[in-house]
Amino acid sequence: MTSPKAFLLAILGCAFLFSGALAARALSDDSAMVARHEQWMAQYSRVYKDAAEKARRLEVFNANVKFIESFNAAGNRKFWLGVNQFADLTNDEFRATKTNKGFKHSPMKVPTGFRYENVSIDALPATIDWRTKGAVTPIKDQGQCGCCWAFSAVAATEGIVKISTGKLISLSEQELVDCDVHGEDQGCEGGLMDDAFKFIIKNGGLTTESGYPYTAADGKCKSGSNSAATIKGYEDVPANNEAALMKAVANQPVSVAVDGGDMTFQFYSGGVMTGSCGTDLDHGIAAIGYGKASDGTNYWLMKNSWGTTWGENGYLRMEKDISDKRGMCGLAMEPSYPTK
Repeated sequence: MTSPKAFLLAILGCAFLFSGALAARALSDDSAMVARHEQWMAQYSRVYKDAAEKARRLEVFNANVKFIESFNAAGNRKFWLGVNQFADLTNDEFRATKTNKGFKHSPMKVPTGFRYENVSIDALPATIDWRTKGAVTPIKDQGQCGCCWAFSAVAATEGIVKISTGKLISLSEQELVDCDVHGEDQGCEGGLMDDAFKFIIKNGGLTTESGYPYTAADGKCKSGSNSAATIKGYEDVPANNEAALMKAVANQPVSVAVDGGDMTFQFYSGGVMTGSCGTDLDHGIAAIGYGKASDGTNYWLMKNSWGTTWGENGYLRMEKDISDKRGMCGLAMEPSYPTK
């Protein structure tokens, strides 16, 4: 018969072995995460100033990876997240560099006309993708400059110029960042797409991307730039009306403001973004189409300005025709487009 002491020792021995196995597993998990972080650093050419900063970034990376894996493991969503270039940023840091400064909500708007008012919804194509019609330039990257407003306005302008003239010209966001310093437009500190359109009209157009390259920083305006493309005016899509937005997008790419600050936006990797979303507008993108996913979900096709390693090679699909009139992440609240 086993003595109580021997039994206790056996239990303690098992507990010791179990805790040892847990510790070994934790060390193994830590080592795997360290290796994964190193691999990620190499992929995105990330360099830290010292060991303390690297340790802090590893901690953030670890937390973000766990969030992404937990989100995807739920398996009940129509989109998924991925470990992208923002994986070592906290959500607050991400908001500070990619959203908050990037867009300023317009409290007062002068009413404009809406040229597509009388277009019949039934007459619109079931799907449209302006990329296939050659009206969308390749994905760009705003970097650490909060000037998404400029990228959104330029994308819409590039689209209408192509539709009107047959020429797709990559236009200069940097000219807007440096030279458009009136109204709400303040370079890397934020702006509005409508104010960008006003500047393009007043300026007599925009020059080319190659003629005035992007630097991802505020700079001194280079006057005398040769205009490569012009617009005559701009119009606002009636607010909180996805049907009206559909009429506009069926005819040209449209500038759209969204709430792009939460973690699902930060790590969006593919699929149709659905579910709860804020409407505190803080990011400018461009609606370049719409369609229906294989599971029947209607979606908007959006061009973003965070490089090709974010989302679906730089693009995003967001659920269309939701019950909230403001649209997914507020996308139907303040759309606008330039006119030729």
